[in-house]
Amino acid sequence: MGEAVARTVRALRAGHGWSLDELAGRSGVSKGVLVGLEQGRGNPNLGTLIRISDALGVPLTRLVQVEEEPPVRVFRPERHVVLWEGANGGTGTLLAGSDPRPSLELWRWELRPGEVRESDAHVPGTKEIVYVEAGTLTLGVDGRTDLLEAGTAAVFVGDRPHSYGNAAVGDLRFVLAVLDL
Repeated sequence: MGEAVARTVRALRAGHGWSLDELAGRSGVSKGVLVGLEQGRGNPNLGTLIRISDALGVPLTRLVQVEEEPPVRVFRPERHVVLWEGANGGTGTLLAGSDPRPSLELWRWELRPGEVRESDAHVPGTKEIVYVEAGTLTLGVDGRTDLLEAGTAAVFVGDRPHSYGNAAVGDLRFVLAVLDL
């Protein structure tokens, strides 16, 4: 179990982008104890594990899971979440995602004529891949504009301001993958 806790704490801390010092400060657990824990040494008590799980924002059970992440995580349709709605009825739906960082997200987008989705720059190193299923996507990235027709794919940097738009008269459908390093 010690190795499972070590692996999980390391991954969660890295996912937050925290140093050992930062986790120590947030959890009230000494850096020395955290180093030992992340190296699979020692036997932390329940109080220590609770303070660490609280600081990381996860339930205690997440820290002590002996099994690694399952080889397959299924996201059934009822788990898909519409996170963007356009003025004319378009949608941006998160289909699936991994955690912690590096994370990968899979999206399905439908934009009606005239709709545009502006996106702020993501964290440095983020990459996006888009595939246009139907219509023409007006892709704007850091001041550059490209028109992508059905059947076209593109890879672009997501750590700069970007947008997805439908300037055509018909509906636009595309899938998007976001790799957040």
